[in-house]
Amino acid sequence: MVETQDLIDAIKARVGKVDKFGYRIVVALTDSDDTITIADGDGGVSVEEGGEEADTTVKLSSDNLQKLIDGKLNPLIAYSTGRLKVEGSQGVALKLVSLLQGDD
Repeated sequence: MVETQDLIDAIKARVGKVDKFGYRIVVALTDSDDTITIADGDGGVSVEEGGEEADTTVKLSSDNLQKLIDGKLNPLIAYSTGRLKVEGSQGVALKLVSLLQGDD
């Protein structure tokens, strides 16, 4: 299991280049009770631990989230095999995934 703070740091590194995301997404980690909220904040996109209210909720394990960020897990395969579940807009979830998998 990957530590939540390590995931937050990895997500921040990816979304730090984006000024505005336009949505509020909660990533619910299925192997813990932790959640991570990604939303527009002052001065860019904020990534914080906690949160429940969202436009879209993405559910997956911390290990699968790390693999997704590292580009080692295809999001469509993860979704079709049930390792990634989406509540709300699938389009918003895909936008998040493409942002997380962006080039360094």
